[in-house]
Amino acid sequence: MRRVYNFSPGPAALPLPVLETIRDEMLDYQGTGMSIMEMSHRGKVFEGLLEDINQRLRKLASIPDRFDILYMTGGASAQFAFVPMNLSKRGNSAGYVNTGVWSEKAIEQAKLLGINAFDAGSSKDKNHSYIPNVVTKPGLDYLHITSNNTIYGTQFKKFPDPGDTKLIVDMSSDFLSRPIDWNKMGLVYAGAQKNAGASGITLAIIDRDYYAREPNELPTVFRYSTYGKNQSLYNTPPTFQIYVFGLVLSWIEKQGGLAEMARYNERKADHIYSVMDEFPKFYAGHSVKNARSLMNITFRLPSEELEQKFLKLAEERKLMGLKGHRSVGGLRASVYNAVGEEACQVLSVLMREFARQNGG
Repeated sequence: MRRVYNFSPGPAALPLPVLETIRDEMLDYQGTGMSIMEMSHRGKVFEGLLEDINQRLRKLASIPDRFDILYMTGGASAQFAFVPMNLSKRGNSAGYVNTGVWSEKAIEQAKLLGINAFDAGSSKDKNHSYIPNVVTKPGLDYLHITSNNTIYGTQFKKFPDPGDTKLIVDMSSDFLSRPIDWNKMGLVYAGAQKNAGASGITLAIIDRDYYAREPNELPTVFRYSTYGKNQSLYNTPPTFQIYVFGLVLSWIEKQGGLAEMARYNERKADHIYSVMDEFPKFYAGHSVKNARSLMNITFRLPSEELEQKFLKLAEERKLMGLKGHRSVGGLRASVYNAVGEEACQVLSVLMREFARQNGG
């Protein structure tokens, strides 16, 4: 079996033990004689699995009882519309912090729905290379932020004070990579395909008090309460992806939980950032140091020619998925939970060698 070092920005690496369990259970899930993909979502086996996953997620992430855990589809892109549809209304104001492409897409959907998107902070003036100061105001329905920015490689180290409202946080690219302080939260949503599972499942962890905000004319399937009151079984959920998510939860538990996962992710990222700091003129990071993401490490080389040469050499050494997003170019190492420390060490060795051999 030939496994590469996978730095893909998403869908991303899955833990090898998770993949092995999927393989072993694909045809016969725990003696049932069928795959989990073939089972009714209303059968006792799947309902038991879902309940177990809910309990373990609540314990692992220390989710308070005031929140419902919803399993949805459509990714963060759907949530960009779900949030203003459910939690605000035409003519009202909601705060948005603009830290890049995904924040801008969320702002766009709010404006389409007639919401006054209050500018609570923006890093657009410097191509989203930093985390801006957040300034709120009274009377906002919510304050929306993107906790980690995959394209630009920036990350909130500490969540801002939302004032007299609550935070709505798109955690698609750092969910379950570190502990979460729920005191400021009203809603956290995340696609699972980076740190928590396979593509095709979106989690929305929502304060039940928000159900009262839903407009009467909102169609049933677009209401958060529909998923909450039906335990995410109003219609057929992404059953296989939920199963994979449960396996990833078990793997994170075995790593020591979210606090240990955060320490591990810091150590992994430091292997790469230390080389960038050693050769700052050769590896120019896109983000400022105090905003550096532990999930997506973005940098440029002195020329595009050198970048292409580096990518070719990296692939020869089984280092895959390192090409940067077209918005910023260069290179990007996505080092989500399942990307091992060995992968980051191998990449750092190549970076150091390449810099020395090419005038760094």
